[in-house]
Amino acid sequence: MEVVLASASPARLAVLRAAGVEPTVSVSRVDEDAVLAALGPRVGHEEAVVALARAKAEDVATSVPGPAVVIGCDSMLSIGGELVGKPHTVDVARERWRAMAGCDGRLLTGHCVLLVEDRAVIASAAGTGTTTLRFASPSTAELEAYLASGEPLEVAGAFTLDGLGGWFIENVDGAPSSVIGISLPLTRALLRELGVDIAALWAGPRSGSARADYPSNY
Repeated sequence: MEVVLASASPARLAVLRAAGVEPTVSVSRVDEDAVLAALGPRVGHEEAVVALARAKAEDVATSVPGPAVVIGCDSMLSIGGELVGKPHTVDVARERWRAMAGCDGRLLTGHCVLLVEDRAVIASAAGTGTTTLRFASPSTAELEAYLASGEPLEVAGAFTLDGLGGWFIENVDGAPSSVIGISLPLTRALLRELGVDIAALWAGPRSGSARADYPSNY
């Protein structure tokens, strides 16, 4: 069964590859701002990220012949009662970090998994991965260097865990893969709801092969 990732995120792709899945990447054309606007100002934070993930997955599913599993995800940061996404500019990212420094925030990652056959969705499952993070307080020089790198401008919450931003994350309570962009435990649970065994999607040698090359710390 083909696995289709409805995301342009190289981090999500890397997580799936490292976990044994080699997906086809198909980037959705969804207008995220339009989806959020249609939900209205009183929508719950978890509902918002799931709606975004579902919109992305459904948009891509129309072009997938199947049989396939389509995975859509979207992450946003909930902090101080506000739900924020990608800052896009240095000024916005700087203000985000001034508010985040020394505080806790919740990164919410909406997931939607669709089972597709003959370009039709025959089953779906969705949920939210929630991870609480403790942000450090970078010095002015550190923050300006981070902003100048460009990394925080196009990522949810203006930070990463698996890049330069990892220097400024003091604690993670939840699935680390969810912070990177896709929760492996939640995705596995959603696949099971659809009757799909994650082991059946693993690429490469299966059990019974002569030998597997594992990292030296195994």
